[in-house]
Amino acid sequence: MMKFLMMMIFMIPLCFMKNVFWLVQMMLMLIMFIFMNLSLNINNFCNLSYMMGCDLISFGLILLSIWICMLMIMASESLYKSNFYINFFLLNIIILLIMLYMTFSMLNLFMFYLFFEGSLIPTLMLIIGWGYQPERIQAGMYLLFYTLFVSLPMLMGIFFIFDYMNYLTIYFMKFFNMNLYLLYLSMILAFLVKMPMYFVHLWLPKAHVEAPVSGSMILAGIMLKLGGYGLLRVLILFQNIGMKINFIWIIISLLGGLYISLNCFCQVDMKSLIAYSSVAHMSLVIGGIMTMNYWGYLGSYIMMIGHGLCSSGMFCLANINYERLHSRSLFMNKGMMNFMPSMSLWWFLLMSSNMAAPPSMNLMGEISLINSLVSWSWLSMIMLIMMSFFSAGYSLYLYSYTQHGKYNLSIYSFYTGVSREYLMLILHWLPLNMLILKIEYFMIWF
Repeated sequence: MMKFLMMMIFMIPLCFMKNVFWLVQMMLMLIMFIFMNLSLNINNFCNLSYMMGCDLISFGLILLSIWICMLMIMASESLYKSNFYINFFLLNIIILLIMLYMTFSMLNLFMFYLFFEGSLIPTLMLIIGWGYQPERIQAGMYLLFYTLFVSLPMLMGIFFIFDYMNYLTIYFMKFFNMNLYLLYLSMILAFLVKMPMYFVHLWLPKAHVEAPVSGSMILAGIMLKLGGYGLLRVLILFQNIGMKINFIWIIISLLGGLYISLNCFCQVDMKSLIAYSSVAHMSLVIGGIMTMNYWGYLGSYIMMIGHGLCSSGMFCLANINYERLHSRSLFMNKGMMNFMPSMSLWWFLLMSSNMAAPPSMNLMGEISLINSLVSWSWLSMIMLIMMSFFSAGYSLYLYSYTQHGKYNLSIYSFYTGVSREYLMLILHWLPLNMLILKIEYFMIWF
């Protein structure tokens, strides 16, 4: 695991050279393919070195991180054209990638916490440095305070676990069982805010709306997955207590997911709608993890990977329209089929993946999560039916509103999609729909 870290660290000086914007992207692609061919022992942690290691969950999420960071550079060509602090931008992305890589590969709980919180800083830089509106400062503050407010109790909890167990290696946690309500709450809440669970989700739409396209991509693609990853790792300590009080989180998630789905129909900002749909999807993931059964575990992992690719691609689409019309309002973005018929196909493909249509990974994830929640209680079926229906509803609402209808007469000059944009969308869509052919890697690895 150390060799990839070294590759990323040695890319830092590269960021300060002239005309290296695309070179950095190519280097990330290279790291991606080398990492993809890493020999992996599916059943256990492998590639152990310096408190770092990799099992299948880490492997998938690190792969996703490198992939999304590469696509972020691809999506941010407008920065390159206007030469808007691109060296600092590249540095920011590489540091963010290092933080995420370390978070997903750390086997020590304290080091995991350190990088988990450290990934916040480059994201904040992205939002405040390259965001569009003056409210981005407030959005950054929301992001920071929501996350930091619950992370101090988590740090205390980690110290308590160390005092109790005398080590913090994640792998050895399965030998212990801690029945302490306060410890359970302090460890779980930090991840629930990061997910974000309904009631503590307010920072997410704000951050998304203010962030540049790269910020939105990394927020939707990876940042929300940090919470899920943390829950998958930590809940092993709290199995007895989880059986007693996990139902609270499941109920909040299902009701909140339904309410958020309805809320999506009220949005007039494209980015805001996609951000709220992320909250709805993540609420399903929380529900699946909290049932603490096999289907929920697998389903949440598949859903996290699928949603990371799908949501990131949708933010790219919203940005492509924004670069043309300089507006994200649904009232302005109408009748796009007249101007960009080829782009309309990509809107359709990513929207269909968002509503969990086959053959996307979202479908497989949603089937597993529905299995886990219905086996937990048949009453959850009512919520799940409505959430699935409404997710199709708001996806179609966004698609038909932007693509059909009479176009806005204030558009006086326009250009259709360029090959870079189509490549970027293909690179989101292909893994999302091709990985279903190898779904056994996600499903039978316990």
